[in-house]
Amino acid sequence: MSDMESHRSGQDTFDSPGAVKAPTVRRGGGDPGTRGRTTIADGVVEKITGMAARDVAGVHAMGSGMSRTFGAVRDRVPGGTKSGVTRGVKAEVGETQTALDLEIVVEYGVSIADVARDVRENVVAAVERMTGLEVVEVNIAVSDVKLPDEEDEEPEPRIK
Repeated sequence: MSDMESHRSGQDTFDSPGAVKAPTVRRGGGDPGTRGRTTIADGVVEKITGMAARDVAGVHAMGSGMSRTFGAVRDRVPGGTKSGVTRGVKAEVGETQTALDLEIVVEYGVSIADVARDVRENVVAAVERMTGLEVVEVNIAVSDVKLPDEEDEEPEPRIK
């Protein structure tokens, strides 16, 4: 019996008197990268989505006017819970797929249809690349248009 045949049969082989070669044993089976489960929290997908949406030209802000105002106050309070990056973003994350809802404010003069398309493309690319999840839908609600002469609704800081 050759060395290869003895390894396949699981038998020990002897090269010289007293020397024993242990058979090659594979444990766990399969690629190590596929062992176990990875779960991704909704908040992780929401942060990726918020960053990707804000990168699109024509997006002035995320969330409705009221949520932006409350969010600005909440950001200044120690221990505020929700990050400004996730404002206006809601994600539902499953094992292999995610669905996203965004609320955006666009700048005056831009094509809302073009901005929405660009946001969808950027968000889908970022989320799928970073998480491996399939993005099944990106719903976008345009809640406002930022006019050139409008001031931002976020309150002024009390301390300078």
